[in-house]
Order: sequence, then structure tokens, then C-alpha cells
Amino acid sequence: MSRTASSTAQDFVPFATAALDFHRALNLPHGPLVTTRTELNALHDHLISLHGLLDAHAIRLGGLVPAEGEQLRAARTRLWQAADHLHTAYHAAPHPDSGEIPGPGACRPGLPEGAPELTICQRHQRAAHLVRRRTTPADLHAPFTGLTHR
Repeated sequence: MSRTASSTAQDFVPFATAALDFHRALNLPHGPLVTTRTELNALHDHLISLHGLLDAHAIRLGGLVPAEGEQLRAARTRLWQAADHLHTAYHAAPHPDSGEIPGPGACRPGLPEGAPELTICQRHQRAAHLVRRRTTPADLHAPFTGLTHR
């Protein structure tokens, strides 16, 4: 089995990276000072997709190249933590129309805030299910991955 991916498999990640760089260059220097809930939702969606991609790679590589698989699992855990922080930031951000900040009970299972256009809670809960199956609570709350550079 070849360790190199086909050229078509590598075509899309650079475009996603370039799109994020383009978004930052266009919107942040002259845009609003406060991040909108819509942007936080989009960033969360992006991180959850990246988490899924790293999860697939970690699962595939785990048995073949254990050291690389371990590094990918650590990266996957850190991405989940970043997505969790974005989810929390979303709930800390005021609603655009009223300026109100929702209470802590706004994100209960089955009751996503902002539906139908903003489904951050549903997405977060689906991803959390995968995280609970693939990661231990100790991994999620550790301040350091325990990995060392060789």
C-alpha cells in the first residue's frame, strides 16, 4: 500500500486553507471589531469537518504507523477542544437582533439555539458523540498531550 495519496485526494485541502486566508485578509482588517455569531458558527463547522478528517486519518493510520497515528489522535483531540471553545464563544456572543446573551440552558439536546439557520448545537452534539467514543475524559482535560518530539 502506498503512503502517498493520489493527486485528486490532495486537491481540496489547500483550497480550504486559501479560502480561510482570503476570508481573514478581506474581513478582519476593516471588518467589525466583534466576531458575529454567524462567523463563529461557520468556524465551528470548519473545525468539526477538520476534526472528522483527522479522525479518519488517525483511525486508518493507528494500526499501520502507531507513532503517526498517535500524533494525529492528539491533533484530533486539540481540534475538538478548539471546537468546544468556539461553541462556548458562540453562546457568549449576543444575538444580532436583540443583543441578548442566551442562558446556559440554551443548548440542550434536541433544542438547538438559532434553528433552522444556525445549527451549531446539533453539530456539536453529533461530534461530541464521536469524541466520547474515541477519546477518554482524561485525554480531553489534560493540559498537555503527553507526546514528545523525537
